[in-house]
Amino acid sequence: MWRTGKLALALTLTLTAAGITVVATSIPAAAVDLSVSQAIATQDGRSASVIGYVVGQPIADTTVLRSGFTGDTALALADSASETSTARMLYVQITAGFRASFGLQTNPSLMGRRLVVAGQLTPYFTPHSGLKSPTSMSLAGTTPPTSPAPTPTGPIEAYYAGAAGKTGTALRTALHNIIRVQTAISYDQVWNALKDTDQDPNNSNNVILLYSGRSQSKATNGGGVNDWNREHVWAKSHGDFGTATGPGTDVHHLRPEDVTVNSARGNKDFDIGGSPVSEAPGCLTDSDSFEPRSAVKGDVARMIMYMAIRYEGDDAWPNLELNNVVGNGSAPRMGRLSVLMQWHQQDPPDSFERRRNDRIYAAWQHNRNPFIDHPEWAASIWG
Repeated sequence: MWRTGKLALALTLTLTAAGITVVATSIPAAAVDLSVSQAIATQDGRSASVIGYVVGQPIADTTVLRSGFTGDTALALADSASETSTARMLYVQITAGFRASFGLQTNPSLMGRRLVVAGQLTPYFTPHSGLKSPTSMSLAGTTPPTSPAPTPTGPIEAYYAGAAGKTGTALRTALHNIIRVQTAISYDQVWNALKDTDQDPNNSNNVILLYSGRSQSKATNGGGVNDWNREHVWAKSHGDFGTATGPGTDVHHLRPEDVTVNSARGNKDFDIGGSPVSEAPGCLTDSDSFEPRSAVKGDVARMIMYMAIRYEGDDAWPNLELNNVVGNGSAPRMGRLSVLMQWHQQDPPDSFERRRNDRIYAAWQHNRNPFIDHPEWAASIWG
């Protein structure tokens, strides 16, 4: 039997008086998951299996909720986790047997995950392209895959095409418009994201803690003594955005850290000096500032810079800004800028930081930290 594209040829040999007769018949090849775009183009009632990213809850032909889900009876799939056009989404009916596991009101953390769904390809929320009467629904893996990225047709420089040749304020505006296009993940999803982005390159079972520098089991995340938890490098009280989906869940500034060390850092700004921090060799702290170990000083600076460019106050979140003071409290400010600029120069991006940026882009949020890719842009914006 030979496979030829969509068909397999079966050869039947028949012995007759005249010799051997060869009869070729075709049989269907093994089923292949359709992409969302293929499913949209095939709305003829046939049964099929479709693979795509969960991008929201459809409530009308052209309306899809991305948060604040109101029910468990439908979800939208797309070929990209960052898709926003409803015309490129497939609306999937969720029947009673699947709602507890795949309804978005009950399982909001499914946003951005990849699903395989089998059912009938027929319009749903007529006339929108859909899949109804599902016979199976399952996650396509335990974590989002490494592709597709938002710009699959070109190198990383194509991602920054809108910033080419710009400086100062124009560069800042261009970068904001580029990196604000992202897939927002939930605070629960951050756990799995960090296990991927901060994986120890020498031990895939561990993560590297940001300030402590310690390699620790991925399984020890939590709130107990010597567990690791989610450190907000831009302190979430600086702008009072908490842990709601948005800046509070942006993995570009969330890192694994020892619970006790995380508490010692608290919501302090960054500056030089202080007393040694227990369990974090090389780190210092005083009443209003925190100094990380030398190996990650630049990492911290670039995470803070990213947040100031990504969140400009135009999408219901605070306008985050850098300043040259400490003790910013609940104001949407973070300092000390002059020190962060020094750290950025002294500790340039290394392979761990670049891999982390790549993983966030490819598998989780589909946006990048421009100051890792182009360290020179920091001076152009902040002088």
